[in-house]
Amino acid sequence: MAREDFKFFHDLRVRYSEIDGQRVVFNAHYLTYFDVAITEYFRKMAFDYSAYAKETGQDFHLVKSLVNYAKPILFDTEIQISCRTAKIGNSSLTFILEIFDKDSDASYASGEIIWVNTDQETHTAVRVGDDIRSLIEGFEAA
Repeated sequence: MAREDFKFFHDLRVRYSEIDGQRVVFNAHYLTYFDVAITEYFRKMAFDYSAYAKETGQDFHLVKSLVNYAKPILFDTEIQISCRTAKIGNSSLTFILEIFDKDSDASYASGEIIWVNTDQETHTAVRVGDDIRSLIEGFEAA
């Protein structure tokens, strides 16, 4: 996706502990970057994830993660991880993410994360609440 397709970006600098013997970001860290971006995306919307889980007895479980690697990210590179909600299903949220160079439109990777909202006692899928739907839809529409 293009940078213009996103409203939310989170800046990071690649740390030494994230690179492998080839001096590029180790592949598993891309999912960590995506996770950080989703957390910050919700923080930007003032959604209190911990309170949500505590108050509702519900939480989101990861059911799918996909990373498409376009080019390696080197140590000390400044990146921006973009995030948007592409779909709100009955019980799921689908996020689209992209890792860009901070100073250009060059893309290092893209991906998709799907969460399912679950009841924490029964571990079964439950509908995503209207409050979360409205929050996300309002943020993405602004």
